[in-house]
Amino acid sequence: MSDNGVVVESAMDFAEAVAGTAAPREILESLSLIDLRYLGFDGRPHTGQILVHRELAVEIREIFEMMEQWRFRIAGVVPIVRYGWSDEASMAADNSSAFNYRTIAGTDRLSRHALGRAVDINPRENPAVYPDGRIAPAGAVYRPGNPGTFTDDHPAACAFIERGWRWGGLFEHVRDYHHFEKKEK
Repeated sequence: MSDNGVVVESAMDFAEAVAGTAAPREILESLSLIDLRYLGFDGRPHTGQILVHRELAVEIREIFEMMEQWRFRIAGVVPIVRYGWSDEASMAADNSSAFNYRTIAGTDRLSRHALGRAVDINPRENPAVYPDGRIAPAGAVYRPGNPGTFTDDHPAACAFIERGWRWGGLFEHVRDYHHFEKKEK
């Protein structure tokens, strides 16, 4: 924690934030490590970091600034390297993250996360709910109206959608409430 009462969740440099990834150099060169400020579930200001495609850095910073103004609670924002590049471990810790060079679960296709073009926020409050009833992360419960939870009319979800992002809560097959993604221009 710093002297001004802000809880510091992450203070990595770029090399630390990408250490051990299998991503090719051209993808790494397209990424920006940005510092974000947000309101934690403890009601205090926090700072964390997220790796995103450089084309999306300004939008992510703007949306996080708005979420802080709206007092939207966020559990943590740390590059996924801290979780050994494990999406499951990051989600279980309720970590919000973006870049992770990986495939879409159950496929051999690269995820938008592999390009830094997808963001997951508060996965325990906003889990993925599958048609067969499975929920990820395990033990999470989607309770619209609870702090840190997105709905289709929540200002934070609307801020992403208005900027051309797709929200996983509106996907047809899985309701991936923590997931936002944006295609290349």
